[in-house]
Amino acid sequence: MNNAKHFGMSRRSFIGGALATAGAIALAGNFNASEALAFEAPADAPTGGEFRFKLTNPVAIEPFGAEENMGVEVMFNLFDPLCKFDFSKGMVVPLACESYEQNDTADEFTFHLRPEAKFHNGQPVTSKDFKYAWERLCKPDFQPAPSSLGYKCAQIAGSDEMLAGTAKELDIECPDDLTLVVHLKAPFADFASISCERALAPVPAGCTDTEADFLSFREAPIGNGPFMMDGKWEDGQYIRVKRFDDYWGDKPLIDSILFDIYTDDQTGWLAFEAGDLDYTIIPSGMFNLARETYGEATEGGYLANPGQQTITGNETSVYYLICNNLDPVMANKDLRIAISFAVDRQAICDTVLQGTRSPATNILATGIPGSGDGVWKYTSPVKDLEKAEEYFIKAGYPKNADGKRDLTLTFSSNSGSSNEDILQMVAADLEACGVTCTLAFQEWASYIDKLQDADYQIGRLGWTVQVPYADGVLQPLFYTDCGDNNSYYSNPEFDAALNAARQVVDDEERLAAYNKANEIVAEDFPVIPMFFYKHTYVVSNRVNNFYYSPSGYITMTKCWLS
Repeated sequence: MNNAKHFGMSRRSFIGGALATAGAIALAGNFNASEALAFEAPADAPTGGEFRFKLTNPVAIEPFGAEENMGVEVMFNLFDPLCKFDFSKGMVVPLACESYEQNDTADEFTFHLRPEAKFHNGQPVTSKDFKYAWERLCKPDFQPAPSSLGYKCAQIAGSDEMLAGTAKELDIECPDDLTLVVHLKAPFADFASISCERALAPVPAGCTDTEADFLSFREAPIGNGPFMMDGKWEDGQYIRVKRFDDYWGDKPLIDSILFDIYTDDQTGWLAFEAGDLDYTIIPSGMFNLARETYGEATEGGYLANPGQQTITGNETSVYYLICNNLDPVMANKDLRIAISFAVDRQAICDTVLQGTRSPATNILATGIPGSGDGVWKYTSPVKDLEKAEEYFIKAGYPKNADGKRDLTLTFSSNSGSSNEDILQMVAADLEACGVTCTLAFQEWASYIDKLQDADYQIGRLGWTVQVPYADGVLQPLFYTDCGDNNSYYSNPEFDAALNAARQVVDDEERLAAYNKANEIVAEDFPVIPMFFYKHTYVVSNRVNNFYYSPSGYITMTKCWLS
């Protein structure tokens, strides 16, 4: 999921999520079970109270458009997709479904829904609601505008035709209210991982058939998760959700969550220190102070309690410089490589980020199979000025007599999350190499619009996967014309390799095939990996049993306020 960050096991049958497989266990990567337990609250834990959560104004908070971590943070509490990834087990487990199975050729998946599940308006959740929700993502004439998340359905038969406007539905059967049969256009053994995506959560059939209905639903979505909207989203101010008492699973212990919207991290930090927030991101340069003041979370940095409040665990996230491959300057691969070698990632990690991130030498974050060093060979933890000079010259930008190059680069970014300080250090490294740099910062929604309009030269993004598998990174970021491929990279060889990998049923062989696809895009080097994330959040001393997963989402049903 971008940071803000965007949001990414085969066995013929999972019964209640109890069966593990070799492939599923491999997905656990570098996150061991002790770091990712789903901590149960004690029977005598107090109930009630409102959790005050610092948020940046999101783009959307319902499945049609929520693709960055601010919106998905809200949506995580409002909506349940079919499955979820359990880091303590290292596998996909059922959530809105009770069980699922795939056929022998991995091109048909059948999900059995929970009979007791309801939407927040009291309607039962049915198979038709899933079909309706997925199909609206694929409608090219949807009003007021089509979704950019239609690619989430790309493996389903009929999606190409829907996106092209020549078909009205996906090849999905609903033989009864509790059975969803999904036909794929080719074998795809990891489809259960796709079913974990919040974009594929259900919405009540027919709820957004008109533009007016859609706009109303956007402000006050009706989901099937443990919390429901309490009023509507007050854009730029706050979003309040409250406990859904008819939820099928564990009921939240807290009464409500106030997602209080702040324009920047520093303001949120000051509000936290004043006692007005229970959760906030730690601003640039304050991490060591926060850890000393509030103590460090336990269980690998994922579980916060009073006195152990600073959350520091590894994330399945990568921070990267996104290059506009349609821009005549940035289309030059040798220039992109030169920039990569000119930047000192380790120095930025040690100074601005105070050890909260580590240099990235792959686009696949720590914990994702295939994320080892050396695949993206044009990266280096520390600057390599000799190689940088070699590639600047190959790119056609030698130094002039005054030590300058005839090259000006414009960097764009959303404000906050240390982005200003990071890009200033990147610019300083490049200017030391004779490059003139310009920096431009703006709020998140406007920045995303520029990326999606290709109205930028170099930007920055973060990518988080909800399930640690390679396809959840490689497909959205690099597949031709994919909705989140904002670098506008396209290589038919890579597309074919990714398609081939998806069709491999054997776990080890499929991983090898994904590695091959990753090697192709690494050689083309369309973006510049920078850092692997760690959590940099803090909670107040009244928060107990607060678990923040490696994929960046919070188990709000298990925490309580003292």
